[in-house]
Order: sequence, then structure tokens, then C-alpha cells
Amino acid sequence: MPKPIVAVGALGGTIAMSAPGMEAVKPELDAAALVASVPVLEDVAEIRSHSISNVPSPAIVPSNVLAALDFAREAVDSGADGVVLTHGTDTLEESAYFLDLLWDREEPLVLTGAMRSPNVPGADGPANLLASVVTASAPEARGMGVLVALDDTVHLARLVTKSHATAVSAFQSPGWGPVGRIVERKLRLMLRPARVFDPLPVPDVRDIEIPIVQSPFGDDGQWVTAIATSNPRALVIEASGAGHLSIPAADAVEELMGEGLIVVMTTRTGSGSTTEHTYGYPGSEEDLIVRGVIPGGFLNARRLRILLHVLLSSGMTPNQIRNEVQFRGE
Repeated sequence: MPKPIVAVGALGGTIAMSAPGMEAVKPELDAAALVASVPVLEDVAEIRSHSISNVPSPAIVPSNVLAALDFAREAVDSGADGVVLTHGTDTLEESAYFLDLLWDREEPLVLTGAMRSPNVPGADGPANLLASVVTASAPEARGMGVLVALDDTVHLARLVTKSHATAVSAFQSPGWGPVGRIVERKLRLMLRPARVFDPLPVPDVRDIEIPIVQSPFGDDGQWVTAIATSNPRALVIEASGAGHLSIPAADAVEELMGEGLIVVMTTRTGSGSTTEHTYGYPGSEEDLIVRGVIPGGFLNARRLRILLHVLLSSGMTPNQIRNEVQFRGE
């Protein structure tokens, strides 16, 4: 049997960084160098490598992600059975979800990175790249949307988050867990998503002008005035508990929505979902929904920001956006 074909596209990040000795690292390795550093990949698949960019996570912008989407589509259309993208871990979850909203192929698209650079003991990049190629080449991973593979665990892009600043096991799916694991160079897939969403239209390249604000203890809502002066396209609030604001903050947000701004809330806890009818006091989730705030469900603020960007770029009406956010956040 011929080996599967996996295309590897490199975008940069710690997995591609190096430096003499133990000095602070910078991006240096291209896609070919990354693949060459893991010779065992040849036992798993025929590898086709390509360098898309070579930048650290904070430098990734929508144009990089859309270039990666083009690369992945072209690779599949040219015969690849799956695609792997190497990426910095700081913003990997956002790029993965961005791509998940747009990916319109059955073939697996897998993102990976590294928490330790190649010049330090215990570097995890080679193992993560191998795990990702194994996942991308597995027939069982077809039709699951975009996946993230690190530390021999496989996660859905819509659930995974970087939960630790430095640990090798940083990537988790809070409240849900991974859908699969890599054991002896095989994908052990235990779960499949109950729903796979239809892809959304690819947005034009533009800045994501949607701020995220966390509502703290003793919130007087004064941040609303400052945000309004920047003319955002929408606003995402990390509210306390299951979706709660102080009365001053709730009043200020209602005034913003009266001017036509779309406002979506999520929980600031890092896990769980917003609710709709559990609490009924002023500033509670039920009160905020009546005022016009859209509950984000299980989607965290970073994902909601990306989703709103794509929905607004597609020209959806506010009601359509509300329905889409609630549907994807359930």
C-alpha cells in the first residue's frame, strides 16, 4: 500500500526557533528543516513541506491564517490526504478556530507547535510534529474539522485552549477533554463531535476590530465610554459567573447596543457555559439577554472574537449573527 501524503506548512513559532546554547530564541527553521529534524516521519507518510511564514505567535495576523488556508486547500486538491500546520502556541488556538470556521474539505487539517524550543533539553517539537502527521494521515480523522495535536493528545479546534504558560501539557479542552491520543504512532480516536458545522465564507483580509473586555469586581462600567470612542465592529465581554455584570456596567452596555453595537458575552471563568434563565436579578444573564446581549455559550472570548469577525465580514444581519453565535456556542 502506498504511504499517505501529508503536506506540512510552517508558520513559525517556538517549534521553529533556535539560538546558540541557552540564549533567548528567535525564528530560524523553515518547513524543510523542521521535517528533516524528524526522520521517522518518512515511515508514516510522504511529506510535502512548504514555508508559509516564520514569525512568533504575537505577529500572526489574519492574512497569515488565510494564506495557510490557501496552502491547505491547494495541498488537498493536489492529492494530500491531510495537512499539518506548525504554529506558535501563544495564538495557536485562535488560528485553529479561525481555520475551523472556514475549512471546507473532508481531509484532516491539524495544527501543532512546541512549548520548548529545539535548543533545550526535552524539546517537544519533534514529537508534536510526528503526532500531527500521524493524525493528519489517519482515515479516522476525516470529516472532523480542524484538530490540534500536542503532547500526544488530539483536540477539537473549537474546544482547545492554552491553559499554562510554560508546561508541555499546556493544551487542554476544559470541561471536555481530548478526542483522541497518539499511541505507538497510531491515532486512537475515542470521540467524534456530535455536530460538524458548515463552513463560513472566507472573509477579506482586514484587521479584527473587536475588543475583548473582562468585567472585574466593583465594575463601574467606565470602560464602555472608552471603547465606544474606538468605533469597534462588535464587543466581547468576559462576564463573571455564567454571564453577569454589575448594574452600572449593564446599563452602559445597553446604551452601546442602543447605538447599534453587537455585544456578546461569555464566562470569564475559563470553563463552562453562559446560562440563559438561571438568574433573574439586574445584571444577570437573563436581564442582559433581554437587554440585547448575545450569550456565547461554551465559546470563550477569543473564539467569539474570531467568529464575530467572520460573521460580520459575511454581511449577516444582527439577528442572523445572534442565531449563528448561539447555535455554534451550544
